[in-house]
Amino acid sequence: MAISTTRALQAMPLTCLVLLLLQNVPGVGAQKDPDFKLQQPQGRVVVIKGEILTLNCTVSALGPIGPVKWMKGWGSSNQTIYDHKGSSPRVMRAINGSDTDFTIHIRDVRLEDAGTYYCVKFRKVILGDELFKSGGGTEVLVHARPSELAVSGPSRRAEPGQSVSFTCSASGFFPRDIQVQWLKNNVPVQAVLPHITSEQSHSSYNMSSTVQVTLTKDDVRSQLTCQVQHSTLAAPLRRTYALGQALRVPPSVSVVAAPPGAVEVNKTVTFSCRVQGFYPGAVNVTWLENGMGLNTGSTTQPAETPQGLFELSSTVTVQAAEEKRGSNFTCRVVHEDQEPVSSTGTMQVAVAAQWGPEGDILLSSPGLWLGLLLDKALLALVLFFLFKRFLP
Repeated sequence: MAISTTRALQAMPLTCLVLLLLQNVPGVGAQKDPDFKLQQPQGRVVVIKGEILTLNCTVSALGPIGPVKWMKGWGSSNQTIYDHKGSSPRVMRAINGSDTDFTIHIRDVRLEDAGTYYCVKFRKVILGDELFKSGGGTEVLVHARPSELAVSGPSRRAEPGQSVSFTCSASGFFPRDIQVQWLKNNVPVQAVLPHITSEQSHSSYNMSSTVQVTLTKDDVRSQLTCQVQHSTLAAPLRRTYALGQALRVPPSVSVVAAPPGAVEVNKTVTFSCRVQGFYPGAVNVTWLENGMGLNTGSTTQPAETPQGLFELSSTVTVQAAEEKRGSNFTCRVVHEDQEPVSSTGTMQVAVAAQWGPEGDILLSSPGLWLGLLLDKALLALVLFFLFKRFLP
C-alpha cells in the first residue's frame, strides 16, 4: 500500500503536490478558517409542478480547497443535482461565479423532484474529494394543480322527466384531498362523493364525480356547473354544461280548418297545422291526404319563444269537392329522428240543392227526399191536432 501511494505521488504534477502539502500546513486550507460556515436556511419548501424551485445555500469566504455541490438524498442512493463540472439543463446558479453564494434554481419542477436536498462542501484530498461540511437539508414537496375540468353528459338527448347522469373529471393533482361541488343555475345539487384514483407512478391523483339530474322542459337554458377546489388553486376551477345539449322536448301538433264546418262545393278550405313547444328547433313537416303524401303546403321557419322552445305553422289549401267529402288531411311531424307526431282534420262538404227546369228544387239524394217527406208529415200532424182542438 505504501509503494502504490508513493508511485501515485511521483506521478502527480508538482503544483498538485504543493497544494496537497499546504493542506497539512497550519493556517493553510481547512485550517486557515476554523470558523468556516455553510448555511442552508430552508427546512421545508412547497413548490407547484411546472414552477421554479429555489434552494438557498451560502458559505463563508475562506475554506478548504474543494467544490460545493447540491445532492438529492443521502447515503449510497444520493444523486448529484448541481456540480461545477456540469449539471442538468434545468439547474442553474442564482449568481454565476460567486465563491460564497451557491443558491440554485431548478426550472420546470416535476413531481419526481420531491425529496430532501443537501448543500455539501467538499475538500480536496489525494484521491479525490471528501465531504467537509453539509447543510441540514431542505425537504422539497412538489404539489400539482388539477388539470382543466372535463364535463360530459349523455350520448343521446333525454325528454323531460327522465333522470340523466353527468360526469366531471380532473387529473394529475397532488396532494390527494380535493373538493367537488355541483350547481344547477348556481344552486347546489346533491352528488355522491368523488371517486379518486392514483396514477401508475403514485405521484399524482385523478378524480371523477357523477351527478344525476331530472330534466324538465324549462331546462333548455339551464346551466350545470362542476366546481373544484384544491390546495394548489387560488380560485376554484369551474366548467359549465348547457343542459339544453342533453334535452329533447317533443312537439305538440294540432290541425284546424278554416272556415270551420261544412263548405260548399268548389269553395277552398285551409288546414293549418300548429307545431308548438319543441326543442331543439329542427323538425320535418309533411301533409298526407288519406294516408298519401301531398306535395303542396307551406311551412314557416321555426321561431324561438321566450322560454327557449320553438314553434312553427304549416298550411295546405284544398278545394272542396264531392269526392273529397270526409277526406282526412294529416299533418305529420318528425322531430330528432323520433316516432312521428300527427294531427288530422276532416274535409266537410255541404250537400248542394239542385233546381229543376220549372224552378223546382231537385234533391240530390234519397236521404234528402226522406227528410222532406218526414217534414211534411210532421207539419200535417200538427195541423190535424189544431183542427181537432178548435172545431166543436
